[in-house]
Amino acid sequence: MKVFQINTVSGYGSTGSICVDLAEVLIREGHSCTIAYGQGTTKYPDAYKIGTRFENHLHNLLSRITGKQGYFSQFGTRKLIRRIQAEQPDVIHLHNLHGNYLNFKLLFSYLSNSDIPIVWTLHDCWAYTGKCAHYTDVACFKWKSECDQCPQVRKYPASIWLDRSRSSFYDKKEYFTAIKKMTVIPVSKWLASQASFSFLNKYPIQPIYNWIDHETFNPNQVDVRGDYSISVSEFIILVVSASWSESDAKYQGLIKLVNRLDSKMKLLMVGKLNDIKKLPKDIIHIPYLDGKYKMAKVYAAADVYVHLSTEDTFGKVIAESLSCGTPAVVYNSTACPEIVGEGCGYIVDTNNIDQIMNAIKIIQNEGKSYYSLKCRKFVLENFDYERLTQKTIDLYKKMRSNDF
Repeated sequence: MKVFQINTVSGYGSTGSICVDLAEVLIREGHSCTIAYGQGTTKYPDAYKIGTRFENHLHNLLSRITGKQGYFSQFGTRKLIRRIQAEQPDVIHLHNLHGNYLNFKLLFSYLSNSDIPIVWTLHDCWAYTGKCAHYTDVACFKWKSECDQCPQVRKYPASIWLDRSRSSFYDKKEYFTAIKKMTVIPVSKWLASQASFSFLNKYPIQPIYNWIDHETFNPNQVDVRGDYSISVSEFIILVVSASWSESDAKYQGLIKLVNRLDSKMKLLMVGKLNDIKKLPKDIIHIPYLDGKYKMAKVYAAADVYVHLSTEDTFGKVIAESLSCGTPAVVYNSTACPEIVGEGCGYIVDTNNIDQIMNAIKIIQNEGKSYYSLKCRKFVLENFDYERLTQKTIDLYKKMRSNDF
């Protein structure tokens, strides 16, 4: 069986790692897999770069000027289609198609006229909205009928001034619903529920969680407290984000939380700082951790992981933390509550720092060991790498054999 995956990146980040994980299992079972990607580089050997860096930058510029994401990169997309025609895959697996590298009209015109089964994993909400990848913070649900007058024009994918959400919505509806045979895979039950109210509901919707490399993310790690001058008697609160900005609600919540900590608590902050001139002295900042092995050590060292994001279609860092035996505190928002099983931490009202602090104190009093086994067990039962990759590959086989 030949599988052809398409994603923004390959081999890094959450979605890029998922692509390579699937490819490696396919190869192990005697199949083949090409990963076509739009941005960056990859170490995966059977990969195909879509377009050029110049075309990526031009797409980004035109997207900002016109307010339309996914309408450019004609040259790179036509070459991609020729590559697909040459390989003649049995299944095409789509992932993130936004990110300034693909012309979705050209691609879907080709796919709709082919007999190739399509699997589309939804990692965010972009596929069924007129513009945005997330919408719950602004409580905008126009996508259920018709996007227009977008309240997030200047948010990703950003437009300088033009609102093209209405025309983009109808273009997506036309092209994305023209596929003959497709299964939609949301990465959480929450996202599956949302997609069921969208124009994608004409297709089977089968949620499959993101998986965790629980062999790497495990509780048995070398203690790294000494690397950050944290004593064994201090209670570590871990927060993680790809980036932090002073205008971001996550960072504002972080500052409120720091002001409530007692002298026995240390806050460990991981992630790049954007436009933040000075952090409070009580925060220990790690700008970047190179690789999942180093990240696993930090998860395992922490006593509690606090997730300050309000918009997550899965929340992989939550699951990675649990896999390392560290309980989590999350907001009762989007998919976050799904990832925290019973006895694995606490779910609090969105943006309620007082409730976060109360949950932290409960964990501090109970002790991390009270939660660790339950955290680990929940991950093994729900986010197992082997089982979920195999579930995806079994879907490929059903789609290929028309048994779906």
